[in-house]
Amino acid sequence: MLRYAHVSLTLASLIVAGGTGVARAAPSSPSPSPDSKMSAELKDAEGRTVGTVDVQDAGDGKSRVSVKTKDLPPGFHGLHVHDKGVCDASSTDPQTGSPFSDSGPHLGSGDHPQHKGDLPDLLVGKDGSADVSYVTDRVGVDELLGGEGSSLMVHEKPDNHGNIPERYKSNGKSGPDAETLKAGDSGSRIACAVLKQQN
Repeated sequence: MLRYAHVSLTLASLIVAGGTGVARAAPSSPSPSPDSKMSAELKDAEGRTVGTVDVQDAGDGKSRVSVKTKDLPPGFHGLHVHDKGVCDASSTDPQTGSPFSDSGPHLGSGDHPQHKGDLPDLLVGKDGSADVSYVTDRVGVDELLGGEGSSLMVHEKPDNHGNIPERYKSNGKSGPDAETLKAGDSGSRIACAVLKQQN
C-alpha cells in the first residue's frame, strides 16, 4: 500500500526537451522577506475549502509554492499557475464546461511545455490529502502576487509535461493536439486559489 505523507522538492528549472523532464536541484537561498508571502484557501467548484496555498519569496528571483490539501480525489493532478487572480466556479469554459474559466490561461501561455506557470504534478493520497512545496525560478513572487495577482489551479488529471509518445496522433498526424498543447491533457479545473499580495 502506497502511503503519501509529505514531499518537498526544490526545482531550479523544470526543463522539457525531447520529451524528457529534468528537475535540477537549487542551491539553498536566503530567508524570504516577510513582506513577500501570502496564504490563500484552495476551493473546489462547489465552494468547499479543500486546502491551502502559501507563496513566498525564496530569494534569487525564485518563488516557493506550498500546497496542502484535504478531500481531493486520490492520484496525480496537474498543478498550474494561471494568469488572473480570480477563482469564480460559475465562470465555465464554453467548450469544455470546466469551472474557473475566468482564471485565464496558464501563466506564460503558449504551446505546452513552455508555460512558466507549470509546476510538477500534485500527488494526492488515498485519504484526499497532500503536502508539497516547490521552489521554481520560472516565475518570481512579484509576478505571482503583483498587480491583479494570479491563481493556482488543480486539474482533474495529471499533466503530461510535454512527454508525448510517438504513437500520439491528432487528425491523422503524429504529435499533440490543441488540448495537450493548452494544458497537457490535465482535464477539467477542480480547485482554485487566488494568489494576491496581502495588505
